[in-house]
Amino acid sequence: MATSVLEDDISPTSADEMHLEIFCLVWLDAGASTKDVRDSEQKLRSIINRFKKFQDVKQCQQYIMERSQQERVVMIVSGQLGRQIVPSIHELRQVIAIYVYCMNKNSNKEWADNFAKVKAVIVEIDELISRIKADHKIQKVVEEPLSISVFNTNTEAGTSTTGVNGQFVFYQVLIDCLLRLTSTEQDKEELINLCKEQYKGNSTELNNLCDFQDNYSPDQALWWYTKESFFYKTLNAALRKQDFHFIYLFRAFICDIHRQLTKYQLKQPQKVYRSQMISSDELKMLEQCCDQFISVNSFFSTSTDKEKALSFVKTSETTDNLKPVLFEIDANPSVVTIKPFADLSPYSAYPGESEILFMLGAIFHLDSIYRSSDSQLSIIRMTLCGDEVHALKEVLVHLKKQLGNGETNLHILGRLLWDMSRPDLAEKYFLRLLEQLPSNDPSIGKLYDDLGKLASQAGKLDKSMEWHKKAREFENQSKPIIPMSKPIQRNLII
Repeated sequence: MATSVLEDDISPTSADEMHLEIFCLVWLDAGASTKDVRDSEQKLRSIINRFKKFQDVKQCQQYIMERSQQERVVMIVSGQLGRQIVPSIHELRQVIAIYVYCMNKNSNKEWADNFAKVKAVIVEIDELISRIKADHKIQKVVEEPLSISVFNTNTEAGTSTTGVNGQFVFYQVLIDCLLRLTSTEQDKEELINLCKEQYKGNSTELNNLCDFQDNYSPDQALWWYTKESFFYKTLNAALRKQDFHFIYLFRAFICDIHRQLTKYQLKQPQKVYRSQMISSDELKMLEQCCDQFISVNSFFSTSTDKEKALSFVKTSETTDNLKPVLFEIDANPSVVTIKPFADLSPYSAYPGESEILFMLGAIFHLDSIYRSSDSQLSIIRMTLCGDEVHALKEVLVHLKKQLGNGETNLHILGRLLWDMSRPDLAEKYFLRLLEQLPSNDPSIGKLYDDLGKLASQAGKLDKSMEWHKKAREFENQSKPIIPMSKPIQRNLII
């Protein structure tokens, strides 16, 4: 996980490097500053907000190679420069689609046909935009990274399990902590302002932001989640890339979604499906985890319509490193404790989608993986589990006890992040809490001490001494002043 800090970059738009979305649209053309490109930018940004223009092959290649494995690049390239760059970036996981925009379709189609990720060779700008828009509807379903954690039951039960299965266990506890952490107007304002900065110049999303700011209510959470807008894009990206500070800022809306999923929880067992393109390494990892438990670290969208789910991967190109899979999931509501799932059809912005949504952090037992009868894809069979599964219960109960009952706070959150080996985030939220507390709050002394310990662990000994000194000074100031007894006056008899 990472905080949303602006990175140093030569890009003129620093907000672009905040990476609030998973998808990025790159346009490489020697004439990338031409009117044709400028006029198309607004339409393209309404599809994929993060838009980068390059005229130099090496700079473009470097930018693409620096994208993380959790990002997805869609590329537009001229015929001439495409011949140079496509062979070197075609096998990168982050590159999912390439469109050759050129003057001579036939000559460029000859070389482009050798590369599966080249989706089309196009000469008309309107056709290019329409094709990217249509393809992106499918890309959003099958190309987004799958963020999962594995709980290996082949370890001894008890608290020692956290050493082997730390990511799985701590993420479960972290969700519990966030759901019980009260949100503030300051947090919501920070989120809106960061989004406005990110979508500057994108009139479509800025209008969505204004609508959200003025009209959002908790009973609309599922509608906003399913609407094609900044809300889904940024929340989904934060969860899948484990951008913790954005998850923290979104927590009020995550709670609203959780409440609605709980309210509309399905009452009958349901078989659901989800298709996905995953890397060969990801597939091997899942194959090694059969008969284990996995948690999906994002909201998990599925469909009751198997053929519809399959239709998404049927249009996707398989490469040596990219494989189509179909998740088949048996979901029984009787096992649900705190991770509900619901049919979104009555509450969705797109009611005809047959979508079943699982709460983030949903736990599944990975039953088996096998090839389909036509060997076109791998089928991953899973069963929904609750937190009460014997193999999980002991370690989760142990850690959740540390959160206590009722509301959590930033001190508890910081201590949890500290235990997760994220002292940077722990310090961030300790300092945030210090800003919020009244100057005489009794917990301030403990916060100072914890900040001192964090500084000491980081090797900042002078800073550590300063924090501990503040803690002692606060304790001394907080001690009640005991008035001195008045001297007893005696009448002296002379």
